[in-house]
Amino acid sequence: MTMTQDDKYIERDRLRFIKNTQSANLCYIGILLDVFFFVNIYKSDVGTYYYNWLIGASIVYNLCFMLAAFLASEGVKNYAKNYSYLLGFLGIMQIVRIFIIPMKAHSSNVVVNGVETLVMTNGQFTRVVIYLVISACALICAAFINLQKCKQLEEHMKTVSNPVA
Repeated sequence: MTMTQDDKYIERDRLRFIKNTQSANLCYIGILLDVFFFVNIYKSDVGTYYYNWLIGASIVYNLCFMLAAFLASEGVKNYAKNYSYLLGFLGIMQIVRIFIIPMKAHSSNVVVNGVETLVMTNGQFTRVVIYLVISACALICAAFINLQKCKQLEEHMKTVSNPVA
């Protein structure tokens, strides 16, 4: 089934009246996976390894991340292009976060009750890395989709305001 010129016009015209829920839903997925990440990290009980300033900074970052990602999800619903750049930045930061707490904890040992043990096991490390990578992918995809839809809407609005006779 091929799309006719009228079908393409109608599809683009619908952008004026419907919300960009695809990008917004990807933002929610990114937030949800970030929640899974930090719950997995913060529930770990390996002595006093996690009782330091880095975890405090991580908690503050998580709060800022969730607020910014939610704000961006509301912005992309209305095809605001600038929020795509915020989402791209947040997605990149999710990748950067892999090299901070998870990498350090995975390569560290602590002594708990006289037994030396890994701070983060291979299973937990793999899980938190997957959470961060999928979160980053969701946010970057949301940004890309929003940019594409914004471009389509801008082009369509030019034809609507300047109809070709």
